[in-house]
Amino acid sequence: MSAQNYLGIIQWVLAEIQSAEMKAIKAAARIMAASIRKKGRVYMFGSGHSVIPVLDIFPRYGSFVGFFPLYDPRLMWSNVIGPGGARELLWLERQEGYAKVFLQSYPLEKRDAMLVFSHGGLNAAPIEMALEAKARGLKVVTVSSHANAKIGKRSHSSGKILSEIADVPIDNHIPPEDALVDVGQLERVAAGSTVAAVAIAMSLVAETAAVLAKTGTMPPTFVSPNVAGVPPGHMAGVYQAFTELYYARPFKAARKPRTKGGRP
Repeated sequence: MSAQNYLGIIQWVLAEIQSAEMKAIKAAARIMAASIRKKGRVYMFGSGHSVIPVLDIFPRYGSFVGFFPLYDPRLMWSNVIGPGGARELLWLERQEGYAKVFLQSYPLEKRDAMLVFSHGGLNAAPIEMALEAKARGLKVVTVSSHANAKIGKRSHSSGKILSEIADVPIDNHIPPEDALVDVGQLERVAAGSTVAAVAIAMSLVAETAAVLAKTGTMPPTFVSPNVAGVPPGHMAGVYQAFTELYYARPFKAARKPRTKGGRP
């Protein structure tokens, strides 16, 4: 019965997303398609379990070049305790200042876009990713639980929650506690935010592709080898296109400090 309850609730959540978020999803897709048409990057970020939709967008069968995942092993758990553990991650993603340091490795430009996933929408890491992107002139799309943000404590020094920073905020329609099923204990079980976030992520991929296809600017698509008729060298072309996107932006050399008189 609990499994059936979970699937029933998830179906309701997806129906809510389809009913209430399509306008936002289409607006976000137009932003991302505009970036890709300009040879820009659609950066994607999430920490903790919110990295899962980032992993699922690209590289992934059915997705395409233009999406640019931002992965930081420090903000992704690979263990339960100890190095790479959840406890350490949950501490770090709440610390202000780290995200800005992380983004120093990426030359963000105004033609790019930033897509940030965070169920809670309150932690420092996703908020500062969005703030830094905005400061550099990027359009920002966020996916988070608006219900959680309404009741959660604002802890970032900016006073902001994630959805308030976005040009297009998308609600995942998951309750604050995330877990969905009551089995007669104090705590509920079976989280819903990952299913919701991945569904929204794939909706954004589909809608962005549709916008690009209409203008004849569809980039190379990551395709399963089981698809009939795909040329043998297709995937090599996908990797080459991403490589060109990755190495297209050399960092500007930092200026040397100058002393009085114009000499270093």
